[in-house]
Amino acid sequence: MGAFLALFILLAIFLFAFGVRIVRPTSRGLVERLGKYDRFANPGFHWIIPVIERMYKINITERMVDAEPQEIITNDNLNATVDAQVYYKVKDDEESVKNSQYNVNYYQFQIVSLARTTLRNIIGTLTLKSANSERGKINSELHKTLRAETHSWGIAIVRTELKQIDPPQDVQETMNKVVKAENEKISAIDFATARETVADGEKRAEIKMAEGVKQARILEAQGEAEAIQLVNEAAEEFFVGNAQILRKIEAMEVALADNAKIVIPGLGHS
Repeated sequence: MGAFLALFILLAIFLFAFGVRIVRPTSRGLVERLGKYDRFANPGFHWIIPVIERMYKINITERMVDAEPQEIITNDNLNATVDAQVYYKVKDDEESVKNSQYNVNYYQFQIVSLARTTLRNIIGTLTLKSANSERGKINSELHKTLRAETHSWGIAIVRTELKQIDPPQDVQETMNKVVKAENEKISAIDFATARETVADGEKRAEIKMAEGVKQARILEAQGEAEAIQLVNEAAEEFFVGNAQILRKIEAMEVALADNAKIVIPGLGHS
């Protein structure tokens, strides 16, 4: 009797331990009983009936799938290699978790397939140039379509990112040459503008220098003119004051030369 009781206790402990389930905060659990949904399991400790019940844990954190590179014919008949990434997560409420398991089979694969099809539909209506210049619009349309199509799957499409839109190799080489030529043109224009600026600066410097020389010469000439004027004024004042004396001396020299008698007033006769 004692051995039977001990065996029963060991079996009970084994069954209890075998039925223990721990759900982490990053997951939610669905418990099925004999293949039929029975209850929802939030994070924490749970116990299921071994063999009779089974718990499925579903990750609810944000995850990413790659749409994988594919060739898409654009509206201008070019084969562009396109790739995108889709970020999604299972919503954490009971209904959404159930829908992710019971409304769609392997939703990761379905998201990839849907993203590839949507990209073909969007980019097929665009030229290669417009597809490259309207990446934001493509991302927006891809996100909108995926969100609408996965609404019943319990999935939240967080965001989509267009990784690449690469043209064929020969087109890429031509585009690179065009870009290189455009860059060289811009560089040449910038160089010419810089040289023009330098030349303009040198010209202005020469003009200022010439103006300085001109002003210096004007000032020098004005100084010389003023000096000459002062000399002339001094000379005029000197010669006007002594002109009569000079004339008397010249008259005396002429009289002496002719032995003429000179009478000087105030003195006696000679």
